[in-house]
Amino acid sequence: MPLAPTRRAVLAAVLLLALPASGSATERPVTVFAAASLKDVLTDLAGAYERETGDRAVLSFAASSALARQVEAGAPADIFLSADRKWMTYLKDKGLIRDETVRDLLGNRLVLVGAPGAAKAEIGAGFDLAGALGEGRLAVGLTASVPAGIYARQALERLNLWDDLKDRLAEAENVRAALTLVARGEAPLGIVYETDALAEKGVAQIGIFPEDSHEPIVYPAALTKTAEGEKPAAFLEWLSSGKARAAFEKAGFRVLAPK
Repeated sequence: MPLAPTRRAVLAAVLLLALPASGSATERPVTVFAAASLKDVLTDLAGAYERETGDRAVLSFAASSALARQVEAGAPADIFLSADRKWMTYLKDKGLIRDETVRDLLGNRLVLVGAPGAAKAEIGAGFDLAGALGEGRLAVGLTASVPAGIYARQALERLNLWDDLKDRLAEAENVRAALTLVARGEAPLGIVYETDALAEKGVAQIGIFPEDSHEPIVYPAALTKTAEGEKPAAFLEWLSSGKARAAFEKAGFRVLAPK
């Protein structure tokens, strides 16, 4: 005997509830909040990961400080990849990071960039950076919050260059924005990461800041407390794989995570 319309509707509802939800934690992509300086290499790696595993990673790039504030405000990130330890510690202290998953993934160097063809220079305490600027301004990340800007201020202070330059800065919201100012000719010189200089054909690397002029540049990565399922952990682990290591090294990063 055919089912009555009401019974058919009830049965259909039961069957629908028994099916896995299309938006479940196991099916949704991994959401990664990553420092702006990682944009090129991490975008390529996410594509390689999807081709290899079928799993997708959605990437959001900005200054580490801005991303940390977004996580604090409840943004649904699974992985946080910072350009310094400060903002990772900030989220750890607020109970928003899984402490046992934190790893120092990458290292970098701080460099001075200018227009293509700019002469190389030895950067040290006697370097006349103010004179090299002419009438222009020095492009840097925000020196109070953006990791690249914080490193830049540390270097300028330790080389006794800060007092001559602190009022001649063009501070940008992240290191890639500072790089763009130089690439577009809006600032004659800028302080960025070595990997940024390598990625942008519109600038030339003038010199490298001494490593003892600033804190070590370290990129820690970790799962957030809201990460669900196995996929975020799998992607984080894959970032230490041989394929990922090779890509990071080709982009100019130092790989710190163990093999």
